[in-house]
Amino acid sequence: QVQLVESGGGLVQPGGSLRVSCAASAFTFSIYHMGWFRQAPGKERQFVASISGSGGTIDYADSVKGRFTISRDNAKSTVYLQMNSLKPEDTAVYYCAAAFTWQRSRSVGNYNHWGQGTQVTVSS
Repeated sequence: QVQLVESGGGLVQPGGSLRVSCAASAFTFSIYHMGWFRQAPGKERQFVASISGSGGTIDYADSVKGRFTISRDNAKSTVYLQMNSLKPEDTAVYYCAAAFTWQRSRSVGNYNHWGQGTQVTVSS
């Protein structure tokens, strides 16, 4: 059974940093493209970043470009999201997801598997 398990969320002050991780199991991790999405209360789930199976292609939402970095370690079946210069508007539940295709990598509907999410709260 495919599993994606996020970790590393928490409370951080504005301007701080946090790294969230997503460990995958029960599928061939390296052939899947991975994405990070987030969902704030009362809002739709939105795209944050994605990375191709090889790690050679990366995409970011404009709202996080220059502050967040997505990476993956295929040997560990893990994808990471390093978040720097965090803002209160980054507060959300962060989800990782796995997709077999890349064409619509910013679309929720493109992803086949999802984790349970990890809460990130940016507040003083």
